[in-house]
Amino acid sequence: MTTQQLTRRTLLGATMALGATATLPALAQNKVVLRISTPAGPEDWHGKMWTVFKESLDKSAPGEFDVQINLNGSLFKQGTEPAAMARGNLELAAISAQDIAKILPEYSIFTAGYLIRDPDHQQKVFNGPIGAEMYKAVAEKMDVQILGIGYLGSRQVNLREVRNVKTPADLKGVKLRMPGSKEWLFLGEALGATPTPLAFGEVYLGLKTGTVDGQDNPLPSVRAAKFYEVTKQIVLTSHLTDGIFIAISSKSYNAMNAAQKQKVNAATQAAIAFNNDNRVKEEAQLVDFFKKEGLQVSTPDVEAFRKTVQAAYQNSDYAKVWPKGLVDRINAVK
Repeated sequence: MTTQQLTRRTLLGATMALGATATLPALAQNKVVLRISTPAGPEDWHGKMWTVFKESLDKSAPGEFDVQINLNGSLFKQGTEPAAMARGNLELAAISAQDIAKILPEYSIFTAGYLIRDPDHQQKVFNGPIGAEMYKAVAEKMDVQILGIGYLGSRQVNLREVRNVKTPADLKGVKLRMPGSKEWLFLGEALGATPTPLAFGEVYLGLKTGTVDGQDNPLPSVRAAKFYEVTKQIVLTSHLTDGIFIAISSKSYNAMNAAQKQKVNAATQAAIAFNNDNRVKEEAQLVDFFKKEGLQVSTPDVEAFRKTVQAAYQNSDYAKVWPKGLVDRINAVK
């Protein structure tokens, strides 16, 4: 081989190597970047569900998506995600009905007590015509697409002393700790109690000293905060079935092709199923846990509570911004 041939081959090899290297950033750039922001921690089910989302996409669309999970509000603070998605600074987040209601007041209907009965009812409402209508409004006014809703837990009444609680009338005079906003205090009053605002960090001492007679939270929160140490009863009122909406920036979603959208939707449903199954299972196990800790666990006349609370909301200012007939339509979903 002559010196000229060797030089030509060397240059050709170098050119090919440079060309191969140049394709690497191009391949990376071709991936659909999905940045996720959540206030949840790594041990929370709605923190873990994003790993399920990522794994589902990695399996169904290997190399197509770059899913970046940011926990503990490390990317955006809770409540700021919708604006970030509308600006195109964020692709995915889990947002609350309270977040949406700031822009669409009619979403306050989903913060009302006894509207959504249980996790199954929640899925049926939002996976049907009602969900389609409400999600369309979000897309039109917020530049955000809602892909589904995950279950956050059912709030129950937790009392210092045992009471025979069958109807809201049996909670008369009970100082029930509620979060400090007017919406939460309204719910406490609708339940028949005397709502008492108190910071979450002060609830344990408040229950111990009698500053409050009870508090309401999902059962996992009761265990985590050890409220069972200073209370004697849990009344399974299930007065608020809480949920969180999985949402994606319209800009990002609309840039995807049909196949990519289908894969993202499937990954969302896998994540929601994981979250919901584990939350429901945990709540069921906690009833036995509290009984073993010596608490009485009772079930009231939930229908009596539902009728009383819904009547309170229907006669309130909140209901004035709700779409006509929507409460009846939600109640009719079986």
